[in-house]
Amino acid sequence: MNKPTRSKFPLRSRDRLLILVALSGAVVLAWAYLYKLSGDMGSMDISEMDMNRMAGMHTWTIVEFLLMFIMWAIMMVGMMVPTAMRAVLIYAGIAQRADAQGTPVAPTYWFVSGYVLLWTVFSAGATALQAGLTQGGLLSPMMVSSSSALGAGLLIAAGLYQLTPWKDACLKHCQSPAMYLASRFKSGTLNAIGLGLRHAGYCLGCCWLLMGLLFFGGVMNLLWIAAITLFVLVEKLLAGSILSRVSGVVMICAGLLYLQL
Repeated sequence: MNKPTRSKFPLRSRDRLLILVALSGAVVLAWAYLYKLSGDMGSMDISEMDMNRMAGMHTWTIVEFLLMFIMWAIMMVGMMVPTAMRAVLIYAGIAQRADAQGTPVAPTYWFVSGYVLLWTVFSAGATALQAGLTQGGLLSPMMVSSSSALGAGLLIAAGLYQLTPWKDACLKHCQSPAMYLASRFKSGTLNAIGLGLRHAGYCLGCCWLLMGLLFFGGVMNLLWIAAITLFVLVEKLLAGSILSRVSGVVMICAGLLYLQL
C-alpha cells in the first residue's frame, strides 16, 4: 500500500487554519445548495407532460443547460475540493517558504482557482453528456440511468479504468503531490493558476470515470454523491492502489451482474 508522503513544507498554524476554514466553508455551501436542490426536486409535482419533457422528448433550452451546468460546477466543488486540501496546504507551505526567501509569489487562492477551473470545464462536458443522454431517453426524470446497458457499461468502464496504469499514475500523484508541486513551483499568478490546472488534471485522470457513476446512481441522489465523494477521499488520502484494484474488480462484477437483471 502506498502511504502518503508527509509534507516537507510546513505551514504556520494560523495560515493552515484560515485555509481549511475557507475551503471547508466553500464545501459546506456547495453541499447546502445540493441539499436544497435535491429537496426541491423531491417535492415537485411532475405532470405527465413534464415527465415526457424531462425524459428526452425535447431539446434543452440555453437556460436549462446553464442551470444544469451550475449544478454540476457546484457539485464538483463539494466533491473534489475536499480531496485537494492536502495539495492546497502544500502549495501554501511552498509559497510561504518562497516568500520568506524574498521571492514574490501568487496567493494560494490562485492555485485553488486553477484547480476549480478545470473541474468547471469538466462540468460543462458532463452537462453536455447529460443533455445528450436525456434527449436519448437514457436518463429518468430524476437523472438516473433508465437503461440497463448504460448502467452496466458505466460500472464496467469505471471498473476497468481502476485497473489501468493511467489510474495508478494519477492516483500516486494525488496521494503524494509535494515533490511535483515543489519542482514546478514558480512565482506569478499565471504560474499558480497553471499549477492548479495541472494538479486538477491528475485528479481528473484519477476520477473522471468515477464521476460518470453519478449517472448510474443518480445525479441528484445525495447519498450516492456522498458515497462517491467518500470513496475518492479515502482512495486519495488514506488508501493505496490496492483499494483501486479491488474496487475495480467489484465494479466489473457488479456491471456484469446488472446487465443480467
